[in-house]
Amino acid sequence: MSVRRKRRDRPVEDAAGPQVPDLATKGGRLEILDDTELARIHDVSVTLLAEFGMSDAPLVVAELVCAAGGRMTEEQRLTFPPDLVARALAGLRRDVALCGRLPEHDMALGDGAVHVGSGGAAPMILNIDSDTYRETTLGDLYDAARLVDALPHVQFFARSVVARDMDTDSLLDINTCYAALAGTTKHVFVSAAFPEHVADIAKMCHIVAGGREAFEARPFLSLNINHVAPPMRFSPDAAEVLVAAARAGLPCMVNTFGQMGASSPVTVAGCLAQSNAETLAGMIVAWLANPDVHAVYGARPMVTDLRSGGMAGGSGEQALLTAAATQLARFLGLPNSTIAGATDSKIPDAQAGYEKALSITMAAHAGANLITQTAGMQAGLMGASMEAYVIDNDMLGAIRRSLAPVEISLDTLCATMIAKTIRSDGHFLGHPQTFDRMKSDFLYPGLADRRSIADWQASGARDIRVQAKELATEILAWHFPQTLAPAVDATLRETFDIRLPVARMTKP
Repeated sequence: MSVRRKRRDRPVEDAAGPQVPDLATKGGRLEILDDTELARIHDVSVTLLAEFGMSDAPLVVAELVCAAGGRMTEEQRLTFPPDLVARALAGLRRDVALCGRLPEHDMALGDGAVHVGSGGAAPMILNIDSDTYRETTLGDLYDAARLVDALPHVQFFARSVVARDMDTDSLLDINTCYAALAGTTKHVFVSAAFPEHVADIAKMCHIVAGGREAFEARPFLSLNINHVAPPMRFSPDAAEVLVAAARAGLPCMVNTFGQMGASSPVTVAGCLAQSNAETLAGMIVAWLANPDVHAVYGARPMVTDLRSGGMAGGSGEQALLTAAATQLARFLGLPNSTIAGATDSKIPDAQAGYEKALSITMAAHAGANLITQTAGMQAGLMGASMEAYVIDNDMLGAIRRSLAPVEISLDTLCATMIAKTIRSDGHFLGHPQTFDRMKSDFLYPGLADRRSIADWQASGARDIRVQAKELATEILAWHFPQTLAPAVDATLRETFDIRLPVARMTKP
């Protein structure tokens, strides 16, 4: 499947005909650790929760945990006994499914199912025409959503940029929600700064869905919730958001971001043990708030460059750590998410390419259910780039294709065909099987250049960035998806202070 520019009434077409490879593939074949090692890490996590617990627990969290058998120590640390951890792990839902507003965008988070999408919440964006950075706006967020909507291999939209032109946290949260839902019919991930904002976000979803029951039957929006300020400390407002979201029936991404060597131990094993404990604390709280909660385990330990103190998201250590954290989530049998693709490069160059491909491929083959930040992000998640979305879409298609199982059968082993061919034409190009499978078994890129040197030079010798800028600009010029019915949009604008002008959402 590739992005095409000749048919402006639809953004994507299959370059090889009506058939495309089956990309409903599974990861989980990459194993960094064995079960004994994973069990040892988990045992340490359980000990940390039971003996040391979490500090800064807000009252609503402390009441939930203590009512379930936890206790508050003299040091005001909230502890989680091993039996509570075990009960939560037994009770948490495994059948989590996140829906799009169109069924083709639904994502079941079964064992090893892999889905890739955007994210990052960057405060800066790379100007497509000048390679300079500027602060991000609500319009940029909407543009990113509709660009993702047009790209076939970016499967969901998590908030990519921060609308820095919003004056208050309340305006930011509700307008982020609106712009994302207006820009794409794919599943959307946003966040809430304070628990009182959760009700407004839920209300917006119910209006769009046609009621709370309709939304909960097909939840098309989730909340990213970073409930921890490591090490082993709740972020009180975010922890309250977690409780509010679970009770409101919103799917919860229970995320932790320990920095290896800074806010968590410098060893991979120690970082995993702490991250697992912190993430499980959030999963338990969400489950206690609503035993039917759609909670996704989001341990996302990150690597720090110990020379500068900055993030090193494109490092080999990061790829290793992410894959191992994914394995731990699968060991626990929990639907999970992670970050991969947080390149340190400031532009979509060769550094960005190898850093993104390394970390995303390892996370995918380790079996991460949701991989965020895989498209469009630069500068250690501090910047976004529209042309990067388009380039990364190509990369993500190749990575998803690499997850395909290898079919071993009489038909695919081809012994008879090989014998006949070596006695006749001596090649397989004209064989009917080759013709059939070129349509069903191969994914053709939209941007990656496979032409001869002569043809490439004759067409202007343009590199992938030049082509990506042109394509991103073109998509943004014509792809304005009508995701909200006029009556629904009018209701949203009457109910909330929506700052995205209607004129900004239509073709000029």
